[in-house]
Amino acid sequence: MPEQDKRIELGGSVWMTVDGESLGGSGRVQLLALVGEQGSITHAAKAMKMSYKAAWDAIDTMNNLAGEPLVERVAGGKGGGGTRLTQRGLQLVENFRRIEAEHQRFIAQLGQQAQGIADDYLLIRNISMKTSARNHFLGQVTRVLRGAVNDEIEIEVAGGHAIVATVTHESAEGLGLQVGAQAFALVKASSIVVVTEADGAKFSARNRLTGQVARITPGAVNDEVVIALPGGGSVAAIITHGSCEALGLTEGGTATAIFKASSVIVGAPA
Repeated sequence: MPEQDKRIELGGSVWMTVDGESLGGSGRVQLLALVGEQGSITHAAKAMKMSYKAAWDAIDTMNNLAGEPLVERVAGGKGGGGTRLTQRGLQLVENFRRIEAEHQRFIAQLGQQAQGIADDYLLIRNISMKTSARNHFLGQVTRVLRGAVNDEIEIEVAGGHAIVATVTHESAEGLGLQVGAQAFALVKASSIVVVTEADGAKFSARNRLTGQVARITPGAVNDEVVIALPGGGSVAAIITHGSCEALGLTEGGTATAIFKASSVIVGAPA
């Protein structure tokens, strides 16, 4: 291509954040739209060329950050049941498409003004946080118990659930953790113990989240169990296949996720 024919073209994309945490962009919204159109996570995942588990993981993340379900299951019937978007999910897809259309018009207009800009024009990009922790809860600090070395932090997340974390006093100050501050809690799925029938048993772990088993993804050794929590959100646990069978875990059954306060990693939006 001749040097004089080179031109700079501007591009851009829109994505949504909740208190600094990425809810998703066009890819995740397209996944939601396909669920709404096809009534099936399986079909939507195939259309997106992604695994069934990856699709559900993305939906779980969006549900947790949105603070209410965007996708819900439909009870079985003649059609065998399936999944559908909630009213909030439908609204999110519609509004995102409107915003994206306006954004594309803006980019086109800006691109017309960009003719002749030097090749070294710098574009500023936001860097989104990535973490290996399966469970990611966003909420507000409701209680802080200061200690000489460690502080106990209580975070209220979607559905009114409270997550208690133990962090060093230095970390709490550095993160600005005080009552009313926004914070997120990260918990590895392998750090969670699943209980079905406690029979009055007492546990030293501070965190107990009870809900219904939404799905079980079996593996050769370990199974992933996702528990849907009342009021929105979910928690995922990795337990052995043998334990899953011994507990009699089935979709729709009641289960409790238990984890220690020391297993919770606390962060604050930048």
